[in-house]
Amino acid sequence: WLEALLHPLIRQEILATLARAASPYAILVSPLLFESGQRALVRRGLVIDAPEALQLERAMRRDGVDEAQVRAILAAQLPRAERLAKADDVICNDGDLAQLHTEVERLHSFYLTLDGGQA
Repeated sequence: WLEALLHPLIRQEILATLARAASPYAILVSPLLFESGQRALVRRGLVIDAPEALQLERAMRRDGVDEAQVRAILAAQLPRAERLAKADDVICNDGDLAQLHTEVERLHSFYLTLDGGQA
């Protein structure tokens, strides 16, 4: 009931926010982009990926929860291989911040070359 009530309102707000974007491209951050159907709202799907063991470690440390809880959250998402297969672009976030920054800059430069700069 709650999802049926809120999801259309959230979708309307996302569309309105994207329409107001004045930058060369906009980024929609959605942890469940593919699962929620929000993929239809964007021209390209970007996945920030890390090996499962690193995902577990980071989520447990960030949220202060045990491995079982993180695994339950991951189980509600598309399997990693499917998510990667659906992505147009992937950044592997398994290194340090300098490596991540380099990958973000690479994609930023690429997105600016797309038709009208719209990613």
